[in-house]
This record gives sequence, C-alpha cells and structure tokens, in this order.
Amino acid sequence: MSTDDGTTTQGSAGSGPSGPARPESAREALHRVKVEVGKAVVGQDAAVTGLIVALLARGHILLEGVPGVAKTLMVRSFATALNIDTSRVQFTPDLMPGDVTGSLVYSSRASDFEFRPGPVFTNLLLADEINRTPPKTQSALLEAMEERQVTVDGTARRLADPFLVAATQNPVEYEGTYPLPEAQLDRFLLKVVLPLPPRADEVEVLTRHADGFDPRDLARAGVRPVAGPEDLAAGSRAVGDVEVSPEVTGYIVDIARATRSSPSLQLGVSPRGATALLATSRAWAWLNGRDFVTPDDVKALAPGTLTHRLSMRPEAELEGVSVRSVLESAMSSVPVPR
Repeated sequence: MSTDDGTTTQGSAGSGPSGPARPESAREALHRVKVEVGKAVVGQDAAVTGLIVALLARGHILLEGVPGVAKTLMVRSFATALNIDTSRVQFTPDLMPGDVTGSLVYSSRASDFEFRPGPVFTNLLLADEINRTPPKTQSALLEAMEERQVTVDGTARRLADPFLVAATQNPVEYEGTYPLPEAQLDRFLLKVVLPLPPRADEVEVLTRHADGFDPRDLARAGVRPVAGPEDLAAGSRAVGDVEVSPEVTGYIVDIARATRSSPSLQLGVSPRGATALLATSRAWAWLNGRDFVTPDDVKALAPGTLTHRLSMRPEAELEGVSVRSVLESAMSSVPVPR
C-alpha cells in the first residue's frame, strides 16, 4: 500500500485462495470489496463499481469532483480491500515526466547510469489532481496507459499486471487546472463524477468523525483485504467469455455513429470509444451474474464510458446544453434491439 509520502508497500495477505480463483468466488470477492470501501467512504457506490469495472476490463478511470468528496480516500480504501500494490503521485505544476515514469540515475558504484523506477511501476497508480500539472507531464502517462510499458532512453520496460491508473481531477472551472487533451481523455475507459453527498450521507460522515474515524488509519476503520489479484485475473478471464450478440454489437455501433451526426457535437464517439463501451458492458454483465450482454447493460454504462469522449460545439455550450443530454438524445434516436 502507499504511505502518506507516496511510497509503495505491499498489502497484507488477503483471504482469497492462493491458487487460481473460480469466477463465482471471484465475483463474490469483488462484491465484498464494495462493502469494505463503505467502511471508510459513505455513498459513492457508482465510483467504486467503476473502479471494479475498469480493472476487470483492463482499463483506467477518471474520477472528477470538488475537493473533499473522498476521491483519494476511496481509491486508497479500494486498494486495501483488493490487496494490491499502489502508489500515489500528487500532480503539481512543477511535476516532471520522469517523476512519474522513472529516470536514469548515475551510479558511482557501477560507474554507469541505472534506471530508477518511478511510481508508475505498481498495480494501482493514484494520479491525484491530474489536471493540475501541464500537458507535458500528463502525456507521460499515455504510453503507460495504452501500452502498459514506459520507454526511457530507448528501452521499453513492462509494467505490472494488473495495472490501473485511477486519476482524480477537480472540475475544469477551478483555478490552476489544465484541461486534459482529447487524446488523454480517450485513454480513460470510464469517467465518474462524484457528487456532493446528500444530507443523510453527510450526517453519517460527520457522525463517523465524531466517533473517532481517522481517514489516515484505514486499519482502525476496519478496512481489510477481502480479494486479491487472483480474483481480478479470474474475473477478467470470465469477462472475456461474456457473449455479445450481433444485435447488441450493432446497437453499440449505432449509438457511436449517432453521436457523430449530432449538431451539438464537434467530436463524437470514435471506434475506440465504441470498443470501450463493449468492454465495460461485458464487465457490468458479468458482475451482475450474467454471461451475456443486454441492451440495458449498454444503456447503464454508456454515460460513464462515452461522455468524456464527446466534445461540444461552442454555440451549444453557450446555450447551456450538457454533454449528458446530448448523449441521451443520440441514444434515444437508436432503436433498441429486442
């Protein structure tokens, strides 16, 4: 696990089997992860589910919300419950690409340059406030996210498996932020917006703090490992076996094509986005105990998978049109297969 200074440590042994996990037991273990995260974070079930879906589909997730809605605490609790290595990088305006990927350092002992791995060499990289660093450093993650490797001085170095970038960002209207370029956004399988909690959840948060809850001490909060990498591996294999009928595949393609013809958008969903929706729909179907994808799975995952890939026309933004409403309009124009 990661300490407050950003270093990486190994979580304690989980309760899962040491050998390959069965898909059914893996599904149960991943559902228990949500329960464990709930011991530290009140609400935000959609974001926790998004983290699980992203890992199962071998993708990455962008978490957006105002400061103080427990984005970082949720990712830390998730990594603890899943018993995987994690590193945290606080993105700042002066952060350099080598601070993330690693760099060559001269060793007097070897009288040569040696590679010193950066925090990206882990299972779960928490990229905290990713939009507070310039695009040059943001782009340092592109190769890691897409190819699962980093290249330093012409040498490619493989990353761990599983590997997930869980990036947090503040809303773009906040001062000191750098909007993520389209190419970077497109590398995130999912984007989940964390809202301010309803009153009942906020009362629960304050009650827990009044009772002594310390967000820096997850063990005291009762968060414990209940799954492991073997469960993720079994789940990913099972997701790959989830069937997708030609009708559902065509439905996904038609949704993507409908966004490209929307008068409110200057950039619709690319084929990569359609592929991402296929992947998240399969993971969602498997988590819900099915070995086939339904149109309802596609509808459920489309907002989180597609909205951040859409670019609004300036005149539509001036009229107050939201990306979510444009996507809903595009989806409503596509016949749902029976």
